[in-house]
Amino acid sequence: MFIFDAHLDLAMNALEWNRDLTLPVSEIREREEGMTDKPDRAKNTVSLQAMRKGNIGLCMATQIARFVKQGSPIPGWNSQHQAWAQTQGQLAWYKTMEDAGEMVQIKDIESLENHIELWKSNEPKKPIGYILSLEGADSIVDISYLEKSHESGLRAIGPAHYGPGVYAHGTDSVGGIGQKGRELLKKVEELNLILDATHLCDKSFWETMKVYNGPVWASHNNCRVLVNHNRQFSDEQIKELIRRDAVIGVALDAWMMVPNWVRGKSTPEGMNVTLEIAVDNIDHICQLAGNCDHVGIGTDLDGAFGKEQSPADLETIADLQKIPNLLEKRGYSSSDIEKIMNQNFINFLRKVWS
Repeated sequence: MFIFDAHLDLAMNALEWNRDLTLPVSEIREREEGMTDKPDRAKNTVSLQAMRKGNIGLCMATQIARFVKQGSPIPGWNSQHQAWAQTQGQLAWYKTMEDAGEMVQIKDIESLENHIELWKSNEPKKPIGYILSLEGADSIVDISYLEKSHESGLRAIGPAHYGPGVYAHGTDSVGGIGQKGRELLKKVEELNLILDATHLCDKSFWETMKVYNGPVWASHNNCRVLVNHNRQFSDEQIKELIRRDAVIGVALDAWMMVPNWVRGKSTPEGMNVTLEIAVDNIDHICQLAGNCDHVGIGTDLDGAFGKEQSPADLETIADLQKIPNLLEKRGYSSSDIEKIMNQNFINFLRKVWS
């Protein structure tokens, strides 16, 4: 089945982790054997080759660069200008992958439909389609930079990531969106960008919902009722997104899938983290919606974690092909499974871009 993954940090892996994503996953792991600078070394799950093997032909691909003030406990760039430059380096990597025939940028309805048709063909090596998304808006130095990003193909934006941001408060922080956040949201709406509600803390989430009237989704977000942490959405938040015709992409980061995960100590096998739990999250959203129209896949695989913090039954991203069978066993119809695996996000884009 064709799969749309609504959240992959491909350029971050290429530039900050120095991974050649044109190689097989196994070869990337071999190159990283013995490296200790990051906990996920030699445990990656994503490469462009693995995506092709798993028929994951379309994704939201991020630019990401956080700005942090002096004394912050979380890492980030020391100025917004540095953060902007980092995102532009990431954009350059995507463009280089296009030049190599590995990827192709999707930014309007025509390129979307053409790409979907290409992936129905028997072409031997099809490029991975990517739609640019900005995870955390700290790199937007001022509103004119958002216009520049839109011209470069940016089509979705999350106002915050972890901690307090320039435009909103994110995961593990508490606070609202402020005047700068309101100005950003106004421009996002004007440019017809998709607002990604992922990572907004509760206060920023609800303040955003009060003032923003454009398209919104959550690219990679699980259910708080299953793991009680501010990173997940409450049922009330999920219902608000459903009311706005949003799609929520279910993520595969183990600490978001089971309670009481301890980073660096817990293991997927020890905590029984499997793709079944992703299906639990999918099912919960479907039950709240009363249909299968508001949920999809947003794995966040290799989002600063690897196999040590991924479902135990996932060796590479190609194993997303196990999910349709798990859904079928729970009584989901073939048409509903297709909605979850690709159609919900694709139809959302068609609606926004038409």
